[in-house]
Amino acid sequence: MAEEIVEMEEEFESQEENDIPKKLEDLPGVGKATAEKLRKAGYTDFQKIAASSAKELSAVADIGEGTASKTIAAAREALNMGFESADRIFERRKTIEKITTGSPQLDSLLGGGIETQAITEFYGKFSSGKSQVGFQLSVNVQLPKEEGGLGGACLFIDTESTFRPERIVQMAEAKNMDPQQVLKNIYVARAMNSDHQILLAEKASELIEEKNIKLIVVDSMMSQFRSDYMGRGAIGERQQKLNKHLHQLQKLADMYNIAVYITNQVMDRPDILFGDPTAPIGGHVLAHNATFRIYLRKGKASKRIARLVDSPSLPEGEAVFAVTEEGIGDA
Repeated sequence: MAEEIVEMEEEFESQEENDIPKKLEDLPGVGKATAEKLRKAGYTDFQKIAASSAKELSAVADIGEGTASKTIAAAREALNMGFESADRIFERRKTIEKITTGSPQLDSLLGGGIETQAITEFYGKFSSGKSQVGFQLSVNVQLPKEEGGLGGACLFIDTESTFRPERIVQMAEAKNMDPQQVLKNIYVARAMNSDHQILLAEKASELIEEKNIKLIVVDSMMSQFRSDYMGRGAIGERQQKLNKHLHQLQKLADMYNIAVYITNQVMDRPDILFGDPTAPIGGHVLAHNATFRIYLRKGKASKRIARLVDSPSLPEGEAVFAVTEEGIGDA
C-alpha cells in the first residue's frame, strides 16, 4: 500500500513537472507563428513576457488581450513570481555593475559610478555639464570592466540636437581609444517629438542584445515633453505618457542589466524666497521614477559641483569635478 502511494505521488509530481511550460510554444495562446513574432520583438524568454502588460503583448503578438493576460499569467507562474526572501534579492543585486564617470570624486558620490538596473538623472542649468557626463559615459562604457567600463555599446537618444561626435573623438583620444571604433559603438537617434522619443525606447530592445548595449542615454528627458504639452490643461496627459516612458526605460534596465542615464532641464520657482530656487522639470512622476538624482551647478572655470539629492541607499553629499578638453575628471 505504501509503495502504491509513493508511486502515485511520483506520478503526480511528474505530471506537474510536465505541465510547467519550458518554451514559448508551451504557453497558452502561443503557437509557432505567435512565438516567432514574440522572439522577433525581443520577447525571447518568460521573464520578458512576465514583465509586460496584456496590452503591450497583444500588440506585439497580434493576439487578444484576454489571451495575452493568460499568457503572461502562465509565464509568471512558471517563474514563481511573488514574494521572496530578502537574501535572494541581495544575491541578485550582486549582478549590478557600474560605469565610471571619469572622476573618482564623482564616482565616490555615486557609490562607485553609474549603476546598472537603475535610472540616474543629472539635472541643472545650461552649461552645467549634464551632456558632457553623458558623452563621457558613452565612451567609458566601452572600456573593459577592469578599467571602469562594461565592454559594451551605447544607445543615445538625442532630443535637443546636442550630440557632437567631435566631442566623443576628443574624449576617446584622451583615453587612447580608437575614435572611429568608439563612434561605431554609439547608436544615436534624434527624437523629433515626445511620441518619437517613447517609440525609440520601446524599440531599443531590438538592438540591446544584437549590439551588446550596456548604456542608454536620454539627453534630455523633458525637452520634447515640455514642447509638446504646453499649459496646465495638458499636464495630466503629459505626466501619464512620461510615466509610461520612464517605466519602459526601467524595464529595459532590469531585463538586460544595463544603465540608464538621463539629463533634465530646470526651472526657477518664484515661491522660493531663500536659497536656490532651481527645481527640475517633470514633477513627482520623474522624481519617483529616477533611482538617483544629482543636481549639477557650475563653479569657477571648468569646475562643476554635483549634489546627490536622492538615492535609495546612499547619503546626500557633494563632489567637485572638472569638465576639460579631455573630458570628465577630478578638479
